[in-house]
Amino acid sequence: MKALVLSGGLGTRLRPFSYSMPKQLIPIANRPVLEHVLENIRETGVTDIGIIVGDREAEIFAALGDGSQLGVRITYFRQDAPLGLAHCVSIARTFLGEDDFLMYLGDNMLTAGVTEAAEQFRDRRPAAQVVVQKVADPRAFGVAEVDADGVVQRLVEKPQYPAGDLALIGVYFFTPAIHRAVAAIVPSARGELEITDAIQWLVDAGAEVRAHEYTGYWKDTGRVEDVLDCNRELLDQLVRSIDGAVDDESLLIGPVVVEAGAKVVRSTIEGPAIVGADSVIEDSCIGPHTSIGDECVLRGSSVSYSIVLDRASLSGVEGLHGSVVGRSAAVSGNDSGQRTLKLVVGDHTQVEVAA
Repeated sequence: MKALVLSGGLGTRLRPFSYSMPKQLIPIANRPVLEHVLENIRETGVTDIGIIVGDREAEIFAALGDGSQLGVRITYFRQDAPLGLAHCVSIARTFLGEDDFLMYLGDNMLTAGVTEAAEQFRDRRPAAQVVVQKVADPRAFGVAEVDADGVVQRLVEKPQYPAGDLALIGVYFFTPAIHRAVAAIVPSARGELEITDAIQWLVDAGAEVRAHEYTGYWKDTGRVEDVLDCNRELLDQLVRSIDGAVDDESLLIGPVVVEAGAKVVRSTIEGPAIVGADSVIEDSCIGPHTSIGDECVLRGSSVSYSIVLDRASLSGVEGLHGSVVGRSAAVSGNDSGQRTLKLVVGDHTQVEVAA
């Protein structure tokens, strides 16, 4: 089995960050989303992976390379325009050959992994298998209508009146039968080759299409709020590890990770929290569910439930909560200590917050 990861989207809902970095490289617990995705795929036993990229190909390649450091082998394919998920399958046709494959949207986080779904697919080997999860409001998703035996009867994209609550969550398993379906469909009203249309073509042709219900944590990391929530979920799994330097005047509470080269001086860190390599935390307070990236500097600041990306700095900033601070951004000021701040600050930004 091979895998195909789709990483060509523009990430408009994650602006300003997606102006300067692919949304799939947003760090969750100090690791890019794509690394988590590739780890999930590797755990299924699949190591031959194709990645569909767009205009941010160079940045994704710089982050992942040939995949050897992650224990996989990566082949890159360029999609010049967002022409649909089924179009991605056609781009990678020669790579996929006659192998079964797992297709995974590169901005989706499934913290429990997809090994169970992969095992089910290998055991039964239907023409296609979709991974679904029950959602409160199916109208915002593609919905699978499934019978009592788990066989898909119909797929409907964002139905106004849903017949069920099982949403497609961006993970699919296919046999080579999908290539015939992709070749048979035409672009949708929005000009894209829809993977749901291709799967529906298989259903209509009498092929077996099954659904696997995923019950773990799932999040599409398409919005800042989702990124923060996903960060919280992963940080809750932290195991305490102190590889950096922590002075005697500092207090570390609970599951805290201080990576190599980091320095914590006269500060309090309450876990779960992570401080990246070569960062400096001085006279500061870091609260739960906070990720501090590599080479950051925090002085006289307090921050909780937030993500601070690599090389960012906070100086004299009190009460930062529910925020994301971009790479090499600088935030300073606010010496009142009387209010809570919520900021979304893009890369290389400078912000001064008055008291």
